[in-house]
Amino acid sequence: MKASIVVVTYNHAQFIDKALKSVMDQKADFAFEVVVSEDASTDGTREIVKAWQGRYPETIRLVLSERNVRSNRVVARGFEAARGNYVALLDGDDFWTSPDKLARQVAMLDADPGLSLCFTNAHVVDAAGEPTGQLWTPAATQHRLTLGDLWQGNPFPTCGSLFRRSCLPSVPAWYDGFFPVTDWPLYLLFGEHGDIAFVPEPMGAYRLHPGGLYSSQADDQKLAAMDSLYRRLEQCLDPRHLDDLRGGRRRYFLDWAREHLRLGNTGLAWMSLERARGGGAGWSSGDGLEVAMLSARMLVRSAMRREARR
Repeated sequence: MKASIVVVTYNHAQFIDKALKSVMDQKADFAFEVVVSEDASTDGTREIVKAWQGRYPETIRLVLSERNVRSNRVVARGFEAARGNYVALLDGDDFWTSPDKLARQVAMLDADPGLSLCFTNAHVVDAAGEPTGQLWTPAATQHRLTLGDLWQGNPFPTCGSLFRRSCLPSVPAWYDGFFPVTDWPLYLLFGEHGDIAFVPEPMGAYRLHPGGLYSSQADDQKLAAMDSLYRRLEQCLDPRHLDDLRGGRRRYFLDWAREHLRLGNTGLAWMSLERARGGGAGWSSGDGLEVAMLSARMLVRSAMRREARR
C-alpha cells in the first residue's frame, strides 16, 4: 500500500461528504486506502461515513469510537491502522481542492528520502466553503525547512500534510493529551527525523466555522491554549530540544505582542508579553531590547488612553 489517508471526524455531518469526495477523486497510479476515524458523533456523521464505506468497501475502512473519546487518540489510532508507506491527514470539515494533491506529494517523498514530511498550502474558506481570500501559510515561506523552523509554532495546514510513515513507527502515548491541538506535536516528532518540504500552491481548503475546536476560540483563549501547549511540550519532548523550544516560545509570544499592539489591543499585547517573559532561560540581547521597546510603547499607549478618558 503506497499511501493512507486518515480522515478524522466528529459531528461533521454537513461537511464530511465533501471531504471524502475530495479524497476519492484523487488521481493516482498507485494504490491508496482511506481510514476514517470517527469519534461517536451525535449528528449523523457516523451514518454518512458508513454509507461511504459501503460504496467503496475495498478502499475505505472505519475506526469507530464506542463513546466520544475527545482526545488525540482518535488521530493516533488512525496512524496505527494505516498500512501505507505515507500517511496524509484530513479533518472531516476540510477538503482537498486538487485531484493530484496526493500523487504530487508522494512523488516528492519518493524522490527525496531526506524528507520526513511535506505540505501544500491551503485556502482558508468560510463555513459554506467559499474562499476568504486568505492562505493558511504565507506564500513566502521557504520551500525546505528543518525542525528548528517549527519551534515557533505551526506554519502548516493539516489538510496539506503527507508523512513518511517509517519516521514514526508508533505515536507516543503523551500525544493523546494534546487535544484539540492535533497537528503541531506530530510535525515536531516527524521533524526530528528529516527535513520538511513546502509547496506554496494551495491544494486544500481549511474551513473556518463556529464548530472549529481551535479557530472558534477568542484571542485570549488562544493565547492561554498556546501557553499551556508549550509548557506541556517541555515535559514531553526530548530534553535536548528544551532551549530551542523555549526560544521558539518567546519568539511566538513576542510576535503576538507586536501584532496585538499594532491592532490596538493593548491588553492582549500585555498578555502576550507576559507569556514571552515566562519562557524559561534569559533573553538574547535582541529579544531583550524588543521586550523593552514593546513595554515602553504599551505603557505610552495605556497612558494616552487614560488621559483621553479624563
